[in-house]
Amino acid sequence: MSIWLRTAVLAAAASSVVGCGGARVTLHDPTIPEPLIDRLPLSVAVRYPPVFDNFVHEEQIIGKEKWSIDLGRSNRLLFTQLFGSMFSDFNVIAGDTDPKDLPIDALIEPSIDAFEFSVPSQSQTDDFAVWIRYRIKIFDASGTQIANWPIAAYGKSQATTFGGDEALRRAAVLAMRDAAALIILQMDKATGISKLREARAQRETPPSPALPEEVNLQTTAAEEPPDDTD
Repeated sequence: MSIWLRTAVLAAAASSVVGCGGARVTLHDPTIPEPLIDRLPLSVAVRYPPVFDNFVHEEQIIGKEKWSIDLGRSNRLLFTQLFGSMFSDFNVIAGDTDPKDLPIDALIEPSIDAFEFSVPSQSQTDDFAVWIRYRIKIFDASGTQIANWPIAAYGKSQATTFGGDEALRRAAVLAMRDAAALIILQMDKATGISKLREARAQRETPPSPALPEEVNLQTTAAEEPPDDTD
């Protein structure tokens, strides 16, 4: 076989492997619709773990293609937008910041427990699906954990409507929006976060000054010296 023919065969084989499926998908700046809710009157800080800025999930389908999805900073951007619309005062703090030094009612720490997705060759459908399990921990102003809340979210998109890469990307965004909706609807009920402002106010209220001992104001006329003016 000539060198030219051998090169052509190898190139064709490589292109067939690439064409059999699989891709690396990256999310960019996902957003949620502005929630039409009243902000809770709380001062809240959020601290993101490093994985929120570089989360990548790879999955090798047995005997078939390899898929990879890179969420990048999408989690940080989505949760920052979400919490900013939920609380009257909200700030993102660095990982080395001590929240006890801040005038806040609560500290929120979100994390990712699990991430899974399926592609049409697995489900034998036209659907790409994504499952994300988030966990939200909430601490009061003194650093005591008051909630540890798992959130399961799901998103699905059809390959017949979007191309394979775009369908997987859209399914991931829909799963993240599903998590955002659950947080908006259930967070206060699941965690009791709205009660932390009152708890903080009670801790910071100085104790009332001690009242002086009761003074005996009874008349002591019997003990007064006699009047010698007569």
